[in-house]
Amino acid sequence: MVETKTQQIGDVTVVAMTGRLLLGNSLSYAENALNRMIDGGTRKLVIDLAGLVHIECSGLGMLIYCFGRMEQNGGRMRVTGASGAVARVFEIAQAGRILQFDSDLESACRNLSSESAAG
Repeated sequence: MVETKTQQIGDVTVVAMTGRLLLGNSLSYAENALNRMIDGGTRKLVIDLAGLVHIECSGLGMLIYCFGRMEQNGGRMRVTGASGAVARVFEIAQAGRILQFDSDLESACRNLSSESAAG
């Protein structure tokens, strides 16, 4: 089961996910929460996976879907904190071709700020 915690860092919305991102109710809950943020006007989003210990392909698909929705709505999304088994899933799936990864939360927020300044 995945749990989410949301915080604001300046104009960046950070969603920290902890636990296991698996197909089921908790994945649907997390996806609905992200979609509500996007629909509500969030345009700078960081998904912090430092507390995530496991992710299935359904969780990866949900993150890619939300990334696409952010771009369609004129926003930007970055992923940070993936390590261990979670990072290996991203590597195997070559998720870096679609998702934008940062080594830590501070870098992700800084990169979102510089992207908007450059764009």
